[in-house]
Order: sequence, then structure tokens, then C-alpha cells
Amino acid sequence: MRRSFAVRAGALLAGALLSGAFTVLAASTAPTAYAADGDKGFTIEDPRITESSGLAASRQHPGVYWTHNDSDDGPYLYAVDSATGKTVARLTLTGVGTPRDVEAISIGPGNEIWVGDIGDNLGGTWQYVWIYRLPEPKKLVDQTVKATQYVVKYSDGARDAESLLVHPKTGRVYIIDKKEDGGHLYEGPANLSASGANIFRPLAAVDLWATDAAFSPDGTRLAVRGYFGGISYAWNGGKIKREGRLDVPLQRQGESVSYSADGTKIMYGSEGSGSSVVAEDAPEGAGSGAKSPSGSGSSSASGEGGGSSAGGSVKFGALAVAAVCVAFFGLRRLLRRN
Repeated sequence: MRRSFAVRAGALLAGALLSGAFTVLAASTAPTAYAADGDKGFTIEDPRITESSGLAASRQHPGVYWTHNDSDDGPYLYAVDSATGKTVARLTLTGVGTPRDVEAISIGPGNEIWVGDIGDNLGGTWQYVWIYRLPEPKKLVDQTVKATQYVVKYSDGARDAESLLVHPKTGRVYIIDKKEDGGHLYEGPANLSASGANIFRPLAAVDLWATDAAFSPDGTRLAVRGYFGGISYAWNGGKIKREGRLDVPLQRQGESVSYSADGTKIMYGSEGSGSSVVAEDAPEGAGSGAKSPSGSGSSSASGEGGGSSAGGSVKFGALAVAAVCVAFFGLRRLLRRN
């Protein structure tokens, strides 16, 4: 999401406070060996991608991840090869208006790409937002693709959101709004209409200030991430049940999340030029039949009753996280008062 000077300053201050922590903790956060069928982390090399805000693993093109900038870029999507970090195709969308605040991307059934222009820089003042749907190209080259645009409204009023999910089996579209004290999972109509407003209704509470979310490839789990942590939910037909905390890496501005195409990894992305995408083991059983490699040291969610097990944000040290929280949240509240 595009942020004002005060919020950007908070992010810079957070980065400064964390710089020492990154140095001290480098050994403990170094990538470990992964199974051949699981994706590794990578760095986005394209200088045009400065605010990567969404991430989605292609099922049609193994090892490729779709991403986008969140604002001030245009109707573009980028296909990034995780083996090299280089962009292998840029799509230009037609059939849509001028994007306002593109925050999320998801892959639905039939290899369709769904894009969420659902952010609200003003904290919930836009009366409607947009979703775009387009076919994923079979050939990855720079090209223009026609998309379908849908108008989205919420049954309980306008709000900010950064998480768009499309269930990989049913194709139903969901949004999670972004609130500091936790938001809600919103469900869209069974079939979206391109000719009128689509009303999304709250389905379940989400215990996180969510910056992105993703379904597992088999649709049985929901991964929700925030700036400093994440939660794994059992999908349970939409009656989500909290399973535990996710092993979210410490990132300067953690924005996006996606399961790898085989479901063995959860990929965590961040904003900024040359931003990193970090791979962590997914909770077992979250993929399409694949399990996390044994002996890989996963500490992802397996705790009962709300996930009392320590997540990734905890293992990096309470002092570093506390410093970031104070800087970031303090400046946000100062901005609101002003």
C-alpha cells in the first residue's frame, strides 16, 4: 500500500532498528537445504518492481511467481522465475480502469489469475473497490491480456484490505480486511457479476492485522500473514479453525504470502527494491498430497488451541520486534491524529 511520509519514516526507522538484528541473526536465518520439489527463496531482480505487494505461485509454469507493484505503476503483472529472480514476462491488462491500490494476487481454478485492487489509502473511504480476472498465458512473454473487472462492495461499509483469496477447488473469492486489532474473512457471491456491484459479507473473524493470505493448493488450509507473524487456519468449509502460528521470517516490510505450487513451502515476500522472498516449510498436509521434507527443522504451526507454539517472529528476539512495533505503530497513530 502507498504510504505517507510518516508511515514511510516508520518503515525506515524499523529498518534501522533491525539492521543490527539482521547481522547478529544471519547464521540462524540462513537458508537450509530443501527437497528438490520444494521452492527455495529468491530475490526479485527487476528494478521496475519496487513495491511487490502480492505473490502467487503459477501452477502452469513451475517455479514462476506472479507479483505486482501496489501503486504508481499501471495495470501490470510480472512473472518472476524463482530460480534466477528475473522477470520472464510482463503482462499489460486491458479492459480495466486505472488501478488505485493493487494489493493482492491469487491463482484460481483453470489457471485464472485474480488481482485485488482492494487497498484503501484513506482507511476505508472508497465506496467500492475492484477485482480483475484474466487467463494465465500459456507462453511467458511480454504481452497484453484482456481482463474482466468486478466492482466489490462490503455489506458493512467500506474498508481497507490487502488479502484476496480464490479457493483452488470451488473458485469462490474471499477478502480479508486489514485492521490492527484483527479483521474478518469476507465471502463474495458464488458467481461474480461484471455488470453490477458484488457484495462481500463477513464470514469469520481473523486474529491478525493481515497484509496477505493464501490457500494451500488442496484448499484445506489458509495461511494469513501480518508484518510480524502469521496464523495457519484449517479451512473447514469456511468455518475457519485456528491451528497455530506460522514460521514467518523477519522482514523489513512483510507484505505477501503464497504457498509453493506443490504445497511444501510457504513463500513470504516483502516490499522494496531487490526485495527478498523467503521460503519456509508449510504445515504438513497443506499441499496436494506432498509433505514437508523430514528433518528440515520446520517449526510451523502444529500447536493446539490457538497456536501456543512459538512462531518465527518470536525466535528472532523480543527486543527487536518490540522496537519495530513501537516505531511503526507509534508513527501510524501520530499520522491519524494529524
